[in-house]
Order: sequence, then C-alpha cells, then structure tokens
Amino acid sequence: MHLWNPPFCGDLDMRIARDGTWFYLGTPIGRPALVRLFSTILKLEDGKYFLVTPVEKVGITVDDAPFVAVDFTARGEGEAQVLRFETNVGDFAEAGADHPIRVERDPETGEPSPYVMIRAGLEALIDRKSFYRLVELGAHHRHEGVSWFGLWSGGVFFPVIPSDKL
Repeated sequence: MHLWNPPFCGDLDMRIARDGTWFYLGTPIGRPALVRLFSTILKLEDGKYFLVTPVEKVGITVDDAPFVAVDFTARGEGEAQVLRFETNVGDFAEAGADHPIRVERDPETGEPSPYVMIRAGLEALIDRKSFYRLVELGAHHRHEGVSWFGLWSGGVFFPVIPSDKL
C-alpha cells in the first residue's frame, strides 16, 4: 500500500486490451520490460485504472481485466489443492481467500470468462488453455445449498457453474 496521494494529471492515451496487450497512442508497447514496469504502478480506484507514481497519477483504459493469467500450477488434491497462477507481466498469485477465482458468463452465449484476483483489486482474465486445464481439476461440491462444479484452492471452494447446468 502506497502512502502517497499524487495529483491527478489527466488521462493518458494508454489502453490494455482484453488479450493483455498494452497500447500507447494506438500502438502496441513492444518492450516487455516497459510493460512490466507500468504494471507495477497500476492501481484501481473507484472502478477506474491509473498509473500512479509519487508525483503524478494518470488515467488509462482497460478493456476487461488488466492482466491475463497465462499459466498455473497445481499441487495437492481436493480441498488441499493449491492453484498458483502466473500473469502475462510476471506476477504470481495463489488462489484462495485473498486471491479468489470468479467466473462471469455472457448472458447471451453462456461463454465463461474466468478471473483470478492478483493484487489490490486487480484481476487477471484466465486464458482459455489454462481454463480448460482447470476444468480437468474441478469437482462437485455443495455451495450455498446447491451442488456446484468448481475449483478448490487454498482451502476455499470457487463455484464455476451449477452442477445441473453441465
């Protein structure tokens, strides 16, 4: 948690696409080290994204989630399972109470969009290949009185879809 509260200096023509690509003035930022640096100063405040330094704060656009979970490892099984995610910018997070997994469904197509919390309100969209691998680790469990198919990690069950919808 940063203690500084720099002045807002306006919006920057910077955008993070749904696939995790960072753009500046409409052009992809091709230097991974620069993207990594920007990612370390990214903050979410009142539903808006900012790059924050000790001397200024600028707004940026994020199409979906600011990060993409591009891989994960699993250790243990069942309720003792721990899922550790890696993002496209080199961050790691173990899913659990402080790093929940959630799945949104497109109301028209039903297509799932799975996310994992990385840090300070900043989520990663879990990429398709990782989500397919996660489904292989799923289990049925009662959640809020209903049977759900979901994932265990860090002693927490994360519901994905009601069992009767599979």
